Amino acid sequence: MNTYKTLEVSIDNHIATVTFNRPHKANSLTTQAWHDLKAVFEGLDEIDDVRVIVLNGNGKHFCGGIDLSVLMGIRERTKSNCEGRIRENVRKMVFELQAPINAIEACSKPVIAAIHGGCIGAGVDIVCACDMRYVTHSGYFTIKEIDMGMVADLGTLQRMPKLIGDAMVRELAYTGRKMYGEEAKSIGFVNKSSETREEMMEEVMKVAALIASKSPLSIRGTKEVIKYSREHSIADGLNYMATWNAAMILSNDLNAAFMASMQKKKPEFQN
Repeated sequence: MNTYKTLEVSIDNHIATVTFNRPHKANSLTTQAWHDLKAVFEGLDEIDDVRVIVLNGNGKHFCGGIDLSVLMGIRERTKSNCEGRIRENVRKMVFELQAPINAIEACSKPVIAAIHGGCIGAGVDIVCACDMRYVTHSGYFTIKEIDMGMVADLGTLQRMPKLIGDAMVRELAYTGRKMYGEEAKSIGFVNKSSETREEMMEEVMKVAALIASKSPLSIRGTKEVIKYSREHSIADGLNYMATWNAAMILSNDLNAAFMASMQKKKPEFQN
C-alpha cells in the first residue's frame, strides 16, 4: 500500500485496518482525505491477502465530517462566467465527494466501522456504506448538514432508510440531534454498543477474524448478492443467486470445507 497523508493503513492476518489520522482536527475530511479514502478502498479491493477491512479513527472522534475548507472552496473550484456551468461544476463536485463513499460500498471485502466519539455529517455517510457498524455507548451519530443549511448529499438519505425505519431517518435528518450508541443499537443501526473503546475494538477484531477465516470467494459472493438483492425484487434476487452459484459454487473452497468437515478440522482457504 502507498503512504497516505490522512490515513493509517496496516494489514495483519488477512485483516486490513484503515484509520482516519487527523486527530487534531477531529478527523474531519479535507480534499486530500477524500482522495486518500477512495484510493485506499480501491487499493485494498485489489489485494488478495485482504479478506476484511476495519475502519476506525485516531483521537477523540471517529470522523468530524467534511472539513470546512472543502465547503469554503466550493466557489473557487466551480467558478465560471456562465451560471449554467457553475451549477454543472457543483454537480460534478458532489459526484467527486460521493465517489470515495461509493468505493467503500463497492469494495468486495466486508467493511466494519468501529465508531467512538463523534460520527458527524459525512462520517454518517461513510458508515452507512459499511457492511457493519460497532460503537461505544458514548459514541454518537448526527446528520449535521441540516444545521449548516444543507441537505445531506453523500449517501445518508439514500442508504440509511435501507438500514432503519423511515420515520427515524426523517427525525434524525430533520433535527440533526445526536443519536448515541445504545439508541443506535436499539433501532438496529449498529450491531453492538460497548461500554469502552477497548471493548468495542476487541469485539470488532474478533468478528473480523471470524470473517477472515471463511472462504474469501464465498464472503465476496455473499456481499455481492446481499447488495444486489437490496435493490431488486425477491424473484430477481433468486434468479441472480442461481446464476451466481452456477458460476462460483464448484470451487476449491467447497472441496476444502467438505474435507475439513469430514476430518473434523478447521478448513484453510486460498485467497
